[in-house]
Amino acid sequence: MPKIKIRNMDDFAKVCGVSRPTISKYFYDPKSIRESIKQKIELSLDRYDYYPNVYAINQNRELTKNIGIVVPYLADPFFAEIARNLEIKCIKEGYTPTLFSSHGDQLLENNIMDTLRSSKPAGVLFAPLGRQSDKCKVEKFCQNVPTILFDSNIEGLGAAFIGSNNYSFIEQTVEYLSSTGKSPYFFEMRNPANPNANKRRNAYLKIMQKLKLNPEIIKIEGTGWNFEEIAKNGALKLLRQNSIHSDTILCSNDRLAIGFLSACHEMGVKVGKTKDCDLRVAANDDHPYSRFTSPSLTTSAHDYESVSNKAVEKLFELIDNGGKLKKRIETQYSAKLIIRDSA
Repeated sequence: MPKIKIRNMDDFAKVCGVSRPTISKYFYDPKSIRESIKQKIELSLDRYDYYPNVYAINQNRELTKNIGIVVPYLADPFFAEIARNLEIKCIKEGYTPTLFSSHGDQLLENNIMDTLRSSKPAGVLFAPLGRQSDKCKVEKFCQNVPTILFDSNIEGLGAAFIGSNNYSFIEQTVEYLSSTGKSPYFFEMRNPANPNANKRRNAYLKIMQKLKLNPEIIKIEGTGWNFEEIAKNGALKLLRQNSIHSDTILCSNDRLAIGFLSACHEMGVKVGKTKDCDLRVAANDDHPYSRFTSPSLTTSAHDYESVSNKAVEKLFELIDNGGKLKKRIETQYSAKLIIRDSA
């Protein structure tokens, strides 16, 4: 026999014979009400087709169970992976995460902040666009909403920043490549969208100087987040012009390296670490697909687990302390070198 449909909480409270506030309290935390009342509600749930609008319940609380997660570009597998980790951890703690992507667009990032502010979230895990963000807007948002920044740091904003140490990425790849062959040329976009790109270039220059090696930077044209296509087109142009004067290339990130490897394949350039290869190629991030490229990509890896664990830990600490921490903290995790077949 089909259940009788109940449209709203007021109607459900009437058929239960229980007050609406008690019903709301039950759906928030069943253990918070007397066992006899709890059984009465659950008997009614067996009989009637009703489930509350959790979002609406949250809106009526001073402190909701909603968590916002904002990334700059969800189609990037790095952000998809870290967002997956964050979502799972929030759900396990009884929160309701909602994921937003600003798609590399400042206006959309601003709109997301407005949407989140109006939804009164318990807190937000926010990876801003960085240089492309409206810093004043982000600052105001962080003042009004308990916010932890991750991946992209805007100095002084948010209660904490949790991310990866870009210097450690480049240090490991440059030192490994230089100790096993010629020092690497650095391959990047002229106008990079990735908020960490400039930090990596600067790290490359410092480390090459420390090792008393001559830095060489290859800049390719292209804007936006379609890194693989931009890198492939740029690398094809360079290979056709015979303009790469090194046998070792370090790409700013793995997505650029994937495009570079595709160009090499198309041009018949053999990449790898054996003597019969034309080029060695390495990169940074340990993109989820980097182990499946041909050849598999040597890279320095993010500590996804530590970054997501710490970000969620600090967010819950922030929520428990009424939206404030004693002082802003910055935690950066070192990369781990992963040697594969490309270098």
